[in-house]
Amino acid sequence: MIETYPITPPDLNREIRGWEGARFHNQDAALDPGWAAQIHLWETEAGKLVGVVNPGGSGEAHLQVHPDYRHRIEDEMIAWAEAHLAVPTEDGQRRLHVCVMEYDVLRRCLLEARGYQKTAWGGMSRRLRLGGQPLPEPALAEGYVLRALRPGDEGDCQRIADVLNAAFNRDFHTAQEFHTFATTAPSFRYDLHLVAEAPDGAFAAHVGITYDETNRRGIFEPVCTHPAHRRKGLAQALMFEGLRRLKALGALHVYVGTGDAAAANALYEAVGFTEACREFIWQKIF
Repeated sequence: MIETYPITPPDLNREIRGWEGARFHNQDAALDPGWAAQIHLWETEAGKLVGVVNPGGSGEAHLQVHPDYRHRIEDEMIAWAEAHLAVPTEDGQRRLHVCVMEYDVLRRCLLEARGYQKTAWGGMSRRLRLGGQPLPEPALAEGYVLRALRPGDEGDCQRIADVLNAAFNRDFHTAQEFHTFATTAPSFRYDLHLVAEAPDGAFAAHVGITYDETNRRGIFEPVCTHPAHRRKGLAQALMFEGLRRLKALGALHVYVGTGDAAAANALYEAVGFTEACREFIWQKIF
């Protein structure tokens, strides 16, 4: 995947944070034994990896493919996903979702030919080129402290789980889950995982950053604020600090993905992520 990023448009292939999150952001560091049945690889006769199908959520397939081999293997990749990743519906049929960027004419044509329909659900991938763009000094609201996570601090792991659960209305994030990610994911860096600490010591906002050094790309994931601390500019301040740190490392481009939420998209536009690529889910019921 790292080799394909310079020769593919934004988000055609999954960025490294997505892969590392799926593999390491878990309670248990051991490899999920179910992966063997859910992920399929395509190689050339010489052993070069040129295609991968992997699951997203339940009944959702993601296709990663080297652009030089798309016309040879992509239809076969979709067929494999239908056979192995589709889920049953209430009326006894099967359903599969495939994520497609709006610019991707080839995949749209392949899916239409196989009976897929475009849904109204989707998201957005945004890119910011750092270049010579001036970056504001981050400024937090009074009483809050901006800092990076502390290596080996178990309290920080619990506070990260707390802010993730509150911000995304979840209940399954745990300190152990984040500890596994922080200590096993190859690209994890404590200095690129930033928080706004509230006066009571809780984390009011969190921005995680992954840096692909080979391609000089930064990825923001996640970006979140506790509901009790919103509308104070905390996430924006953390993102500005993250951009400053990425620029110091030599990053050229920074990416962030989001859904349709108006507030999130307004934040990213305000920070400077003005290049946006639209994504939709395509569905087949068969």
